Amino acid sequence: MSSISIIGSGNMARAIGTLALEGGNTVEVMARNPDKAAALARALGNGATTGAWRATPTGDIVIIAVLFAGAVPVVSQYGEALADKIVVDITNPFNADASGLAVPHDTSVAQMIAEAAPSTTRVVKAFNTLFSHVLAAGDPVDVFMAGDDTRAKASVSAFITTLGLRPRDAGDLSMAHWLEGAGLLEVGLARNGLGFGISFGVNGAGTE
Repeated sequence: MSSISIIGSGNMARAIGTLALEGGNTVEVMARNPDKAAALARALGNGATTGAWRATPTGDIVIIAVLFAGAVPVVSQYGEALADKIVVDITNPFNADASGLAVPHDTSVAQMIAEAAPSTTRVVKAFNTLFSHVLAAGDPVDVFMAGDDTRAKASVSAFITTLGLRPRDAGDLSMAHWLEGAGLLEVGLARNGLGFGISFGVNGAGTE
């Protein structure tokens, strides 16, 4: 099992936190607004705790569950508090009407986070192709991830498995750009007839 710190207090933070605790992990909630962090921790129950904003997270895995525009600034503000941590970026950098990505074509939010974080921080992209209510349903859906550090991905993969979900390794951190594009594609499909109860998955030889 893993020790998890979640920076953020929204729907994705709630969904991941709930599944994490059900899977036997420890969960710490951190948010700029301490009242929101405390409220989420109370709602999660099961021993969930709160941490002070910008304090060193207690979790070995730190999940960045804020809007994409705040992700890099948050990582910069935490600075050396994230040294030697695994940081999981779950954000999607959509433009205002979700018709395109709000990052350059040759990078991703995850790569920008890696540049802003301490050199010993290991960044993994994951969870961005899941709507929060789909994740909260607890069905065994696929979680695509990308990262440069093999051991960090193994740790995140083990964590994902405790949630009752299936980790799918998409490659190194440069693949985060394409995962963010997949998130945009998913929104387009949802808006154009499929609805927001969908999730991307792998089906074929070798799948579980």
